[in-house]
Amino acid sequence: MRKTLNILANSFRLTMQELMVNKLRTSLSLIGISFGIFCIIGVLATVNSLEMNIQNQLKSLGTNTIFIDKWQYTGGPDYPWWKFVNRPVPKFEEIKFIKERSNLVSAIAFDIDARLDVQYDNYALQGVSMSGVTEEEINIQPLIMAYGRYISGNEFSDGSAVAVIGFTNAENLFGSAALAIGKEVKMKNSKATIIGVIKKMGQNMIGQDYDQSIILPYRFARQIVNENTSSPKIIVKGKANVSSEALANNLEGIMRSIRKLSPTQEDNFSLNQISSFSDRVSSMFGSINLGGWAIGILSLVVGAFGIANIMFVTVKERTPVIGLKKAIGAKKRSILSEFLLESAIICILGGLAGLILVYVLTVILTNIFNFPVYISGGILALAISICIIIGILSGIIPALTAARLDPVVAIRSK
Repeated sequence: MRKTLNILANSFRLTMQELMVNKLRTSLSLIGISFGIFCIIGVLATVNSLEMNIQNQLKSLGTNTIFIDKWQYTGGPDYPWWKFVNRPVPKFEEIKFIKERSNLVSAIAFDIDARLDVQYDNYALQGVSMSGVTEEEINIQPLIMAYGRYISGNEFSDGSAVAVIGFTNAENLFGSAALAIGKEVKMKNSKATIIGVIKKMGQNMIGQDYDQSIILPYRFARQIVNENTSSPKIIVKGKANVSSEALANNLEGIMRSIRKLSPTQEDNFSLNQISSFSDRVSSMFGSINLGGWAIGILSLVVGAFGIANIMFVTVKERTPVIGLKKAIGAKKRSILSEFLLESAIICILGGLAGLILVYVLTVILTNIFNFPVYISGGILALAISICIIIGILSGIIPALTAARLDPVVAIRSK
């Protein structure tokens, strides 16, 4: 152990001497390693942070949550919209039958969405995202109030003219979100009293922006808009011990029974599972990670050749010293270890420079774009491992050349 530490200390000292003596040559070689690590770790850190953010938002909806809609929530150029456009929309009355026939459901809600102009005195917001929801939606998609309160059970049952407004909309309409409580706003020919302001949440990655929304009780909302043309959907959350697949199978049978479909008829509804969104997100970001690896590996290969060149030159310059060490008893493995460690240390220094650049990137993304990016311990370990592996591979041939030198020939070389 003591001998190994001594070799490591000597290798580090010789590496630093090499850097000080040949600054330009070593720096140019380190650029490839630094850029390669920056590409790989930068892409991994950014993509992993982005994926985790989206996955957390999906998990907030529940991994066993299903949206029953006429539309299937997939996109792409081959999306068969003509297959879904003539389907019947979900009906509020269908919630009752689902509750009666399923013992796997923990919460179920009905939701309609539309764009409305919201007015207060002489101020107006155009195209505000309005959601008319039923009582149990808060159990599926939890919201935190910054001011005031959420809609009560009686207000849902009575279809009271009350509303919960998003933080940004409250600021734009009333000057301050705190002033929104108790104010009366107009939507089309109806008025509603603001009873709560949603805590500022920012726009998430799954199409929801509660900051610029207004939420109404469903029975009140359907007096303002036509629910059949307002993207009606049923949102079902399964019990904690129920998988998304089991819930989907259960709901499919129930919906076919409600719609009175024969065994030969296709489903005229879609069951959109949150878990399938999560799988698609993982697949998409996996492809992006591969792109980052491809760019990074190309840079690392260039850097590896640079490191190998440095080590060949170093062996050539130290040939007399190597011969002297072998003449006084140094073994091949000691010479081999010395040069391999030196090569690995050079790569680690290049990797540290790349990590510093990645850290600068995380600060920029976090502060300017308000998007939290972090470098996990696993990514740091990966970066160090890559540097050590590249260092050993780059230095293996020069180190073997040094270890096999004949001491007499090496001492006489110039």
